[in-house]
Amino acid sequence: MRYPQHLLKGALLVLLAELCMASMGALIKHLGQSLPNEMLVFSRSFLGLLFFLPLLATWRNISFKTRVLKIHLVRSLSGISAMYCFFYALIHLPLADGMLLKMTAPLFMPIAAYYMVDERVSRFTVWALLVGFAGVLVILRPDGQFNVFVLIGLMGGILAALAKVSIRRLSRTEPAYRIVFYFALIGVLVSMVPLMFHLRSASISLTSLDWLLLVGVGLVGTLGQFALTRGYAIANAGTVAPFTYFSVIFGSVYGYWFWQEIPSLNFMSGALLIAVAGLLTMKKTNPRRVSD
Repeated sequence: MRYPQHLLKGALLVLLAELCMASMGALIKHLGQSLPNEMLVFSRSFLGLLFFLPLLATWRNISFKTRVLKIHLVRSLSGISAMYCFFYALIHLPLADGMLLKMTAPLFMPIAAYYMVDERVSRFTVWALLVGFAGVLVILRPDGQFNVFVLIGLMGGILAALAKVSIRRLSRTEPAYRIVFYFALIGVLVSMVPLMFHLRSASISLTSLDWLLLVGVGLVGTLGQFALTRGYAIANAGTVAPFTYFSVIFGSVYGYWFWQEIPSLNFMSGALLIAVAGLLTMKKTNPRRVSD
């Protein structure tokens, strides 16, 4: 469906979304030291759905009927898979590194958009992608040794690109609340399966603080998802793209504050290449509104 286009409001919503995502990343990194990834992903989906339902109860004239269920499935399955990769990378890498790997999604969006929404990939975009991939290589093998956690985070970026292009396709006919609802519902059903298998082999012990932080994960994760979906629906994606990289800045602040993490020169060099490439590809491949 078409939304009125508001650049400033869209940019602020994307900025809020990235603050929420960085905050969720910090919570996940802390909880991941004692809780399994299966529990974290399920809690994010389940609590997110619980937080979202009361909001729906206050809205009028809402409908969950959709004619594009297959695209909802693609968006949800790719998004939940990206979450598994993203959370795993956050637990094992410095927070800023994990947030940056999440931001590799724009590098893969032109490829996903070519197959999903039939968008042409220009020669300019190809060169921009090569710059971005060079940045990935700088971070992936800064000392000649392969880093499997970075590769998992990179896989999350690929899956996130598929999810974001799916959001663009869904925004043509679907309101933001319906996109977020199906993502949360399908996420709960999918993430429940690996959690049940984990519980069959090992028990999970949660403290009162763990429960409180898990609630925080669900709250900020849902708020961030809704803000991002709404922001991309009401503003040109290429114009608000620079604000998505604030998550790396927020992640750096959290990382230094809580874990005394200081970004390395290799990280900053790779981050610069990825940011430049991501901004170029987003601006070049999104000349129209997301809801068009």
